Amino acid sequence: MKRKTLFVLAGLFSVFLLINFGYASPDVAQAAEETAKTGIETGSWLSILPPLVAIGIALIFRQVLFALFLGIWCGAFLAGDLSFGGVFSSFFTALDGYIVPATADESHMSIIIFTILIGGMVGIITDNGGTRGVIERVTSFVRTKVHGQLMTSLMGFVIFFDDYANTMVVGSTMRPLTDKLRISRAKLAYLVDATAAPVATVALVSTWIGAMVGFISDASSKMPNFNESAYAVFLSSLPYNFYAFFTLLFVILIAWSGRDFATMLTSRINLYKAKHNPELDTYNLWKDKIEDDEKTKKVSHWSNAVIPIITLVVGTIGGLFITGEGNSIQAIIESADSYKALLWGSLISVTAAIIMTLSRKLLEIDEMLEGMMEGMHTMFDGLLILVLAWALSALTVELGTADYLMSVFGETLNPYWLPAIVFILSALTAFATGSSWGTMGILMPLVVPLAWDIGNNTGLEYAMTAEIIYASVSSVLAGSVWGDHCSPISDTTILSSIATQCDHVEHVNTQLPYAMTVGVISVMSLIAIMVLGVPAWIIYPAGVVIIVAIIFQFGKTPDPAEYTPEGKEAASTSLD
Repeated sequence: MKRKTLFVLAGLFSVFLLINFGYASPDVAQAAEETAKTGIETGSWLSILPPLVAIGIALIFRQVLFALFLGIWCGAFLAGDLSFGGVFSSFFTALDGYIVPATADESHMSIIIFTILIGGMVGIITDNGGTRGVIERVTSFVRTKVHGQLMTSLMGFVIFFDDYANTMVVGSTMRPLTDKLRISRAKLAYLVDATAAPVATVALVSTWIGAMVGFISDASSKMPNFNESAYAVFLSSLPYNFYAFFTLLFVILIAWSGRDFATMLTSRINLYKAKHNPELDTYNLWKDKIEDDEKTKKVSHWSNAVIPIITLVVGTIGGLFITGEGNSIQAIIESADSYKALLWGSLISVTAAIIMTLSRKLLEIDEMLEGMMEGMHTMFDGLLILVLAWALSALTVELGTADYLMSVFGETLNPYWLPAIVFILSALTAFATGSSWGTMGILMPLVVPLAWDIGNNTGLEYAMTAEIIYASVSSVLAGSVWGDHCSPISDTTILSSIATQCDHVEHVNTQLPYAMTVGVISVMSLIAIMVLGVPAWIIYPAGVVIIVAIIFQFGKTPDPAEYTPEGKEAASTSLD
């Protein structure tokens, strides 16, 4: 560890020297004086350093907060005074110039409050026995790990209207059950994360689609003689969203088959080993918490948990319709204030949990408040990560990280390869910034007019140009989700860790191979349909066959007995 620390520190110092002395013009002294006043040029290759520092250190040391702050510190230095003194001043600028403003943003604060309120609701329904009641009810027909994983996945399909709500509700609700079934927290986090955003991106009505249509509308306004509505463009782009559909298929097959591979398989094996090795039992899954913890031992009617959750869903959807305007559902969703709707839904759900708890005399007032505060407290660490991730994302925008990535790939763009390249570029941008919506907001105004201009300048027919636009729009959306799934600084990835109470770095490491597998298949599919002209009715069945082959070729169902010390009881349970 000492060598690793020295290596990282030496690397960071080298970056500092490179910035101060290597980025200069031939007249070093004059250039240094100039850059000390203005920071690096927007869109410079140095703009990718802050996210790379954050991602690299997070993966090496498994300390996300430390990594994110170092990334912000690096970005504040690059954006400010590029001098020796700037190293120290940027330390404070990272806090008051970027971290604090990240919490001041109205949409960010809405997500923070929403998350805290959801945590409070979960705390109440846990202490009043409602969660335990749901487990007892569901366990009556969910008796195996496969059933538990399928149930988690299917719940992700039900809450389709928003990925944040999906993640928090499904993760928090299913965690006690999956713990009892001895399904690893990493697997639960993957099932939750990999379902939430893809479902929201292909749903005909969701907060994602409202934002997406808005981005398309802004972009298409720059395109003369293009008369299609933004929503029509979105609908036409759906067949090209291979990543969303293939991811959802992959999740279902992984859950149904009971197989795992790569780091997820390792996590599963470690869970089996943990039964007789307490040091590996990070989440105390082999300690029957339902029996040991007096609070979670309490059982009440399942409705004490289900009604607040239903209230959350109905309240959020109702908020969308109240804040939106128009004569159609889509028009209402497009104009709705999704953040306000989430706040309303979470507040109503907490209120419902309080009323049911007190009216049914399940807990005393002080017991209920204690449970609510404990539930809120479980969200604290994750929210710190979320705030730092937002600050880093703001820095990447200020430094022009997306502009640099676009400039690197800009010279290679051509009509038929454009969607695949845009897909990769969107993924890289989302990976580096940690924001899928931010990526869409940055790239959509650039990509859509670019596709239109390339089609017109190369003499393509309108129909073919339109197809390139549809595929490019889908590539921005799907690529953003792909990069989001792979990034340790992604807000939805962080929220998945929060909701499932899974170690964040473990979640990223175990999800990455699965996301990369589907991402590569999606890139190949885009190339096949746009470059090679293979019809979609062939690509989708072929994709299904490839996914099935990968899961059954590389996936394994480990035998717990192989990882059990001789003479000890194997890690399998009656629920296997």
